[in-house]
Amino acid sequence: MLLSRLQALIGGIYDVSVAHDVYDFLVTDRTRLPPARHGGLADEELIVAESADGSEVALSLYLDPALLARLDGADPLIELNGGNVADCWTALEGVSHFLYLAWNAGHDKPVSLLELEMQAEVDKYVASYWLLRRQYPGHVPAELHRVLFERTRVDPRLEHERARLYAEASAYAARFCRRLERRLTGRAYDERAVLAELRRFYRFGNARKRAHIERTA
Repeated sequence: MLLSRLQALIGGIYDVSVAHDVYDFLVTDRTRLPPARHGGLADEELIVAESADGSEVALSLYLDPALLARLDGADPLIELNGGNVADCWTALEGVSHFLYLAWNAGHDKPVSLLELEMQAEVDKYVASYWLLRRQYPGHVPAELHRVLFERTRVDPRLEHERARLYAEASAYAARFCRRLERRLTGRAYDERAVLAELRRFYRFGNARKRAHIERTA
């Protein structure tokens, strides 16, 4: 199933796994979400609830059923293209959120919203790059960074603070991925070295992620 394969793709790149499959937490009917979310407009939402003592975390991932139906008819793991890339990135963002939160919860590590969104933007770039290189051997997806980070806009319906956070997360991710792009496309490309850096970055917390980007990018 598509979301499970996206989870496996991201998990393989970063060498992380969790005990659960994303489909165990998938919701496609908004009426099953908390009442405050019934009127939401986003195609993807991660719903997180923490117990009063902080010892347990419950989560659900909402994805719009029409989006999933479109992806069933145009599988991006077979061919990622201009017709399905936006839907693919929405699904990737949801899977990224689920996997990152579940993996960190399994290691008793807190996750900030900025960190969650920053990692999701990096995951969209990295997973798309891997897919395009696999689907079009020998072709370097030169437009990927521009399309993801320069042509994508924050939803204007978001409240100011949330929009500011998304913009900040995207800006950090863009800097990280620009440097990563130079390593991926350079003559001295070393996949093992790139994977090692990606896996270290994945395991950093919010402050270390930002410090790493500011120091190296």
